[in-house]
Amino acid sequence: MPIHQQDQPMLGWLCLLAAIVTEIIGTSFMAYAARTESYWGYGVMAAALALSYYFLSLAIRTIAVGVAYAAWEALGLAGLALIGVYVFGEALLTQEMIGLALSVVGIACVVFGEDHGNAEEQAA
Repeated sequence: MPIHQQDQPMLGWLCLLAAIVTEIIGTSFMAYAARTESYWGYGVMAAALALSYYFLSLAIRTIAVGVAYAAWEALGLAGLALIGVYVFGEALLTQEMIGLALSVVGIACVVFGEDHGNAEEQAA
């Protein structure tokens, strides 16, 4: 099934979502492996982080690199904070929660501010 031109931006965002999810998985396994000295945990970590970078490279074909990287980093950070709290029993200070919320709001501003059309098409 061919991918149509109008479907490519959506595919880029799906690749970015996959990059974020695999980053969260990989970094979570990094923490798990470091705490338990589990060699298979390091293997999962390496594979998931490699997949994350691969999906990120696919995403930047249709999403501006700065926008994609900012969303990947900030949403991965927020997801990892939640994993830390709910899986590893870590506590977040109020200032840390405020900082995470501000980073997510900031990334939302960056993502929604991205120019989704081609400048040449808009000029015509």
